[in-house]
Amino acid sequence: MLFAEKESQRLEVLNQYKILDTPPEEIFDELAQLAANLCETPIALISLVDGEREWFKSKIGVTISEVPRSISFGNYTILQNQILIIPDALSDERFTTNPLVISNYYFCFYAGVPLITSNGFALGSLCVIDFAPRNLTVKEQVSLQQLAGQVIRYLELRRQNFIDDSQRSFNLLFSKNPNPMWVYNQDNLQFLDVNQAAIIHYGYSLEEFLQMRITDIHHPGDVPILREYLDQKQTNFHFTGQWRHQRKNGQIIDIEIFTYSINYASYNAQLVNIRDITEYKKIERTLQESEAIFRVISEAIHIPLFISRVSDGLILYANPELIKTFRFSAKDLINRKVLDLYQKSADLEFLLEVLNQHGFIHNYELQLKRADGTYFWAIASLQHLKFNNEAAILTVFYDITKRKNLETKLQEQNNFLQIVFESIPLMITLIDPNGKLQWVNQEWESVLGWKFKDFQAGDVLEALYPNAEYRQDVINFMQSAQHNWADFRTQVRDGDLLDTSWTNVKLANGQIITIGQDITERKRTELALKGQAEREQLMRTVAQRIRQSLNLQDILNATVQEVRDLLGVDRVVVYQFDSEMIGTIMAESVEPGWRVSLGVEIYDTCFQTGKGAEYYQVNKRAIANIYEAGLTDCHIRLLEQFEVKANLVVPILLEVSSQNPGSHLWGLLVAHQCSGFREWEKNQLDLLDQVTVQLAIAIQQSSIFEQAQTELVQRQKAQVKLKNALAEKEVLLKEVHHRVKNNLQIVSSLLQLQSQTLKDPEAIKVLRESQNRIESISLIHKNLYTSANIGQIDVADYISNLAASLLISYQILPDRITLETDIDSVNLNVDQAIACGLVINELISNALKHAFPNQQVGTISIALRNINNSIEMTIQDNGIGLPANLDWTNTDSLGLSLVYDLVTEQLEGNITLERNHGTGFKIKFKQLTLHQ
Repeated sequence: MLFAEKESQRLEVLNQYKILDTPPEEIFDELAQLAANLCETPIALISLVDGEREWFKSKIGVTISEVPRSISFGNYTILQNQILIIPDALSDERFTTNPLVISNYYFCFYAGVPLITSNGFALGSLCVIDFAPRNLTVKEQVSLQQLAGQVIRYLELRRQNFIDDSQRSFNLLFSKNPNPMWVYNQDNLQFLDVNQAAIIHYGYSLEEFLQMRITDIHHPGDVPILREYLDQKQTNFHFTGQWRHQRKNGQIIDIEIFTYSINYASYNAQLVNIRDITEYKKIERTLQESEAIFRVISEAIHIPLFISRVSDGLILYANPELIKTFRFSAKDLINRKVLDLYQKSADLEFLLEVLNQHGFIHNYELQLKRADGTYFWAIASLQHLKFNNEAAILTVFYDITKRKNLETKLQEQNNFLQIVFESIPLMITLIDPNGKLQWVNQEWESVLGWKFKDFQAGDVLEALYPNAEYRQDVINFMQSAQHNWADFRTQVRDGDLLDTSWTNVKLANGQIITIGQDITERKRTELALKGQAEREQLMRTVAQRIRQSLNLQDILNATVQEVRDLLGVDRVVVYQFDSEMIGTIMAESVEPGWRVSLGVEIYDTCFQTGKGAEYYQVNKRAIANIYEAGLTDCHIRLLEQFEVKANLVVPILLEVSSQNPGSHLWGLLVAHQCSGFREWEKNQLDLLDQVTVQLAIAIQQSSIFEQAQTELVQRQKAQVKLKNALAEKEVLLKEVHHRVKNNLQIVSSLLQLQSQTLKDPEAIKVLRESQNRIESISLIHKNLYTSANIGQIDVADYISNLAASLLISYQILPDRITLETDIDSVNLNVDQAIACGLVINELISNALKHAFPNQQVGTISIALRNINNSIEMTIQDNGIGLPANLDWTNTDSLGLSLVYDLVTEQLEGNITLERNHGTGFKIKFKQLTLHQ
């Protein structure tokens, strides 16, 4: 973007006109309209160019109020001294990509005259714009320049009116201001004007002032300083400062001045506003004298303190430590009231109320406010006193922010830990090095039933672990400060024992934090899972034994051993009943040292007298003490023989049959405890019950296996006999087929001999056809006695041999008639094979005789398919075909009649004739097995 050579000065001059962003004015709108009319353009603008934009004071033909300076035409115009004309913007490389030209408004023609002020600065332009390329005549150019001159004159007139108004306002404010004010020449420091307040305050007349310089009213000792100060500020005369002035009567006063650079009557001048601060300086000197009294004390005591006036709360004195603590500067304390130091006004009100009652306050905690808005905690002490003969208050602060922060942080940590310890589902305690309980959480009290207050004077470990030896183990674990978990049986308040798990943390001061949890349910679950796993393992072992062996004795021996190991009993036996309810021990596992019952003859009459009937009801018994279980005397005597004190008894029941539901009592599975009485668990009885189910399966499988073995031997003997019989039958059948084939060959030979004695061609033809039929049947029997399967014939091989023999029989040369076969591997029984052979014989013979007259060349194709247990056979030739008027199903031809009868009656199928490019017969019939 292009800029004028003195761009900053140009912008400063533009701002002096105070015209940017002002409402439209009629005079400027009329001039713009006149420019559009004279140049006959749709658009005319009066624009002003500031630092970032071209703003339109007046606009004809457009609605926008400004455009960015980077794309404006006026930015180029203000760089000119004369009119700028752009006949075709699209042909000017400066504007070929300008959005105002190629989009949005499509400006094409532009002519602009710069609006140049009397001191040579271009503020903007008067321009006309068109949408098509064109130019201006000389007359139009002159007129446009004249109109631009009118615009700049109106701008100058507007600026002068604004200056006149400002001057009048300045004069009014200057003359009526209650503070002394004057204007002096910046170059020679001569007074140019003073107001009435200055005349009254200093005692000089206006004429006297105008003959003086500003150095004449300054204190003589300040004049060198003033001149040096003015030399330093010569580039920037907007400044403030405090000085000493001398009135006409010689009185020295303290003043504070504020200066501003202005243009006054063509002079570079300074406007000065004076505030008399003599009284303030007196107060300040008084304060300094008061401060001297306390200087030694305040410097010796490194704590913040200040003195405030009772009547208005104004701070009269503050020591350096207070200024440092509150982060004030010396000036910040001027006219500052004590209320500004307190965060809450209520704190000050309370302090003043208590102070008025007692005359002093010691060590009151409160929050105070620093100059930067931050807060801190302090202890305040207040005391009434007299300062410069005024009622005042001495306030001393002691900063306790660090302590408060530590207390707050500690409290937050305590609250956080309290919430955590009360929320987590774990028992937490704090115990001192002497074992005294210091603190417990709610979970500890809830789980154990004890309260913290119960152990204010007692020993908590003694209550939780009454056994001294066990308690010592707990103490040793706690003092070891190990971070692992250990399980203990802990006594709750009602005397019950809980399974608990604990870990501990030993603190640096010797205290111990113990963390525990109730694991009673987990222990029960673990025991239940362990028992379940043991039962499942036993079941898998028994089931594996059953799968691995069908020997019942091996299974019973393995079962009693596994059950004894699992239950930890002294003896496990399997007891079997016979039909008379006399029992025999079939298997036993016994702990060494106890009497062995296996192989011992037992005289038992209890079950024979009906005591075993209860086991038919699938009753199982867990006897903890045989003398208290209500057993019969004979049963007790039986158990005493083997030193039994307690036992588990479960019946082994077998299913009679699937057709006859019910159970048969096979025997008992019994676990004996000989070393003493024993309380049994329910899952132990359930375990034996599950084992008896597996034993029942094993017993039944063993019985079935024995029966299967017997049946297998009998079946093997029967199979040997059957194989021998089948072999004899197969030999006989093959001999029969061989003899039939030989006999058919004899008949064929006889027909051949007979044909040689005949002279009649028709008779010879008939004999030949009969011979071919016999040959087809003979070939069937040949294939049967040479086949591995005496009852089935492989049709593919048979048809190929049959067709080849027919070609030879009719003395057909291979290059004249071609035989094609596409035959699946299909097995047919004897009857179907003979019928198919005769059908093929007749149809091929018929084709060889009639389809290819006069030595015509052709093809005969035979296809056989097995489709969904049906046979589809096709015999096709490409010869001359059958006569159109021939009804082949009703003809005198023996061959065709034989084909029709064989298909419909012998094969029980159907046959269709196709007359497309020769003759084709399609035959379908159901495939039959040997037994069908």
